Amino acid sequence: MSTLQVVKLGANIGARIDGVEISGDLDAATVAAINDALLEHKVIFFRGQHHLDDDRQLAFARLLGVPTTAHPTVTSRGERILPIDSRYEKANSWHTDVTFVDRIPKASLLRAVTLPTYGGTTTWASTEAAYDRLPAPLRALVENLWAVHTNQYDYATDFDGRHEQLADTEREYREEFRSQYYETEHPVVRVHPETGRRVLLLGHFIKQFVGLSVAESTTLFQLLQNRVIKLENTIRWNWEQGDLAIWDNRATQHYAVADYDDQFRRLSRVTLAGDIPVDVHGERSRVIAGDASHYADVVDPVRLAG
Repeated sequence: MSTLQVVKLGANIGARIDGVEISGDLDAATVAAINDALLEHKVIFFRGQHHLDDDRQLAFARLLGVPTTAHPTVTSRGERILPIDSRYEKANSWHTDVTFVDRIPKASLLRAVTLPTYGGTTTWASTEAAYDRLPAPLRALVENLWAVHTNQYDYATDFDGRHEQLADTEREYREEFRSQYYETEHPVVRVHPETGRRVLLLGHFIKQFVGLSVAESTTLFQLLQNRVIKLENTIRWNWEQGDLAIWDNRATQHYAVADYDDQFRRLSRVTLAGDIPVDVHGERSRVIAGDASHYADVVDPVRLAG
């Protein structure tokens, strides 16, 4: 086993893993220790992995799970590895990845490729810590609440009003993102399949809450989101060349801070297949529209962990 060291970075989220050279040849004990650290700290970071390329990143990812295709709808830019490219989009809104499908990914591995000279940090928030700190009346509400998630989402229209100023590359990306419609009903509180802990399932793909009006949904969504993104629940990472980050997509949200002007920023993402969320009463998420079987199999994480 490698001389793995886990350096905790925050009370509620974040750790750096030292003493490991990432590869597809790591021994089982090291891989298990990395997965354990991921479950405990929600997002983990590796510095100095300059030897990694897309193939080595993918080989390592296969030790932790089953890679998905790059994206359910964005299929033009890679089969297994999705380039996070600032020329096409900036994910500067709080979200959990791909919640508009039923099979929410287990985790993602993100590697720095080209970084701006300033800015371009990424922030993660623990949805487990947010749930744990809910007062009893809010817990009673959210444990019986469901939400409609869809990929009909436009960063610009919803958040910064730039829709008419979009570059052709950005507009083409967003059209591809929405090229096939997905809609899924998920519980607002899901039981984490590996830890058994309860976590909030929110983020910007929510259209509205089941049984509530749009106006009511908007108010309640903001209240709950504010709980998730309290600074005490977050960790902000300043990227360096050679960095690799892995986050538990089932217990976090993240936000890519777009504070680097017109500089180019590119990272490579591999995503690992997950399961279908289950609420506190044992009820599974429901597909309303769209078939995500081409994107990923439904994977039993307990079987993988064992």
